[in-house]
Amino acid sequence: MNVHSEVRGIDGYPVVLPCTFSHPQHSQHSALQVLWRLGHGQEAIVLYHCTSRLGAPNCEPGPQQDQRYRLEGNPREHDLSLRINIVTLQDDGHYYCRVEVQGREHISFEDKMGTRLRVEAPPKIQTLLVEGSEQFGFTALCRVQGSPVPEVQWFGPDDLLEGSHTVPLAQGSRPRHLTVSRLRGVKPDQQYTCKATNLRGKDQASLHVLHPHSPVSFTSVPTTLLLLLSVALGAKVVLMVGMGVWMVQGQVLQEISSWRN
Repeated sequence: MNVHSEVRGIDGYPVVLPCTFSHPQHSQHSALQVLWRLGHGQEAIVLYHCTSRLGAPNCEPGPQQDQRYRLEGNPREHDLSLRINIVTLQDDGHYYCRVEVQGREHISFEDKMGTRLRVEAPPKIQTLLVEGSEQFGFTALCRVQGSPVPEVQWFGPDDLLEGSHTVPLAQGSRPRHLTVSRLRGVKPDQQYTCKATNLRGKDQASLHVLHPHSPVSFTSVPTTLLLLLSVALGAKVVLMVGMGVWMVQGQVLQEISSWRN
């Protein structure tokens, strides 16, 4: 078996995982079965399975085969390379190819080391909010997904702010490739911007913290609650008042979650 130890892919683009094999007693008249798995052992997931029957020109997959996966190579030419269309960060992992040669003797081959697929993606800010209270102080929180792990910086109205705490979540967490950055000592009546950067691109979003006692235009909302205005560049505006969340898009105001008592 001959595989690449590591292959890099880009989120949103196709990628090919090379895999070839050789066998001195292989006969062109033997039937072949090809199997690709994500992971190893009991937790392995079968992603692709096809059979190349005697005299058939192609390796035929099963009726339930996910169309994102297909063979790039020809098993009759000892090429088992797998193509993944439109990879995502969730495709990141170890892949293993296996071939079974069916003849007078049933022989199978599999590379135990596998191929490590590393999927890279530009940063995407998923959450931007403020936690805390007047008594214990406020902390801004920015959740970013991206690979390689993005560098996260906080900016005030004029300058880069120091004192932020950035922690990449464990690899086994869901969703994967998530980084959380917290900025302590956030003050009302100020605007803060979270900027995330890696080799694949950048993203940023800003929030404006209003004073807890600022007047609120919604008559049903107590004026003592903290208002948070989170603006994603070129996207939509989210206005959060206490536990109620409204989405402002264009001239339309839509309630997307209700109050909790």
